[in-house]
Amino acid sequence: MELVQVRLIVSDFARMFRFYRDVLGFTPQVDDDGGPYGKLTPPEGKAAVALHARSDLQAHVPLAPRAEGGSDAALLVFKVSDVEARAAALVAAGVVLLAGPKDAWGRLRVAYLRDPEGNLIELQEWRA
Repeated sequence: MELVQVRLIVSDFARMFRFYRDVLGFTPQVDDDGGPYGKLTPPEGKAAVALHARSDLQAHVPLAPRAEGGSDAALLVFKVSDVEARAAALVAAGVVLLAGPKDAWGRLRVAYLRDPEGNLIELQEWRA
């Protein structure tokens, strides 16, 4: 078995697409915020994040509703070359950092934020 992508099931496809493309600087495979599907690659990586409109996916498989008041169940982690610079650029673009940048586990520098639909994101700079 081979993992081919991480796909987020999203309610507002256009908003999420623009966040990953315009704010985080990901490159879309096809530059179309109309959806219902889009695959975007981070500027410093090869792995991709895919977005799929909840309304489209529901036509193919029954989806459970998002739990209100539940705890986070997933974390998207992106390696960056300079977490301080990336965090500063995101704050300048209007993103609110939840924590960091700060040292973690003796080998990383990390910062945390959320995308427009509340998915938790960690930016990490490897120190060791």
